[in-house]
Amino acid sequence: MRELVSEAEVVAASGDDDLVVWAAQGMRPGVRAWACGDAVAVASPEASRRDRLIVRGTAAQVVALVRHALAECGPSYRPLGDAQLIERVVEAAPELELAGHFSWMGTEKLAPPRGEVTSPGVTDLEGAASWLADSAAPEVAALLAAANPGSYAVPGLPRVRRWAGVRDGSGALLAVAADAWSAPTVGLLAGVATAAPARGRGLGERVCRFVASALIAEHGRAALMVDDWNRAAVGVYERLGFARRRVAAAGLPA
Repeated sequence: MRELVSEAEVVAASGDDDLVVWAAQGMRPGVRAWACGDAVAVASPEASRRDRLIVRGTAAQVVALVRHALAECGPSYRPLGDAQLIERVVEAAPELELAGHFSWMGTEKLAPPRGEVTSPGVTDLEGAASWLADSAAPEVAALLAAANPGSYAVPGLPRVRRWAGVRDGSGALLAVAADAWSAPTVGLLAGVATAAPARGRGLGERVCRFVASALIAEHGRAALMVDDWNRAAVGVYERLGFARRRVAAAGLPA
């Protein structure tokens, strides 16, 4: 087992796995990583509001890395990786329990835009996505509270960098998405919400395309996390060109 101390080492050890490299966060202060054979583990504090332990590799070697990382970093870290791997890790490490399944989605190139549906009276200009000023934070928070109260990204959190939105002709905020917890070579899309009366008009897809395009331009690729039950959101991201990867998380009992 060896500790990895640079992003380049994490990239090499993981085969440039976008989930692992995202967790490394450019090896900012507090992030630690290890490799053992073909396995790698990255302990990333407060990565999308959780202490995450991203893993990949052979289950037996991952178990050794998980136990070492938890001893080094503490019990708040939750192993996360491909669903089948985490299930095997939990079977082999009885001190862990499965916490849940969801999906990681990523892309280096967006699919071409499809025809968008807009309501009568809404012009292309009024429906355009753009970056929001910091002063729009209360509007963003109100929209999230109403349309996506479980959002991990909210205005004011550390490393939730910026918000984009779509407004109607009167200036009301209809849809939002954030650039949050992005790493140097993997931008993260988060905080997606569309006001209930504005759904079905393609505005959520439009603001996601805007943010994802900016993330790819700046970081080279974009990624996101989505609950498996949210089929509508998964469909939007797949239309944008994101590839779905089923993952799972585990942890020590509370």
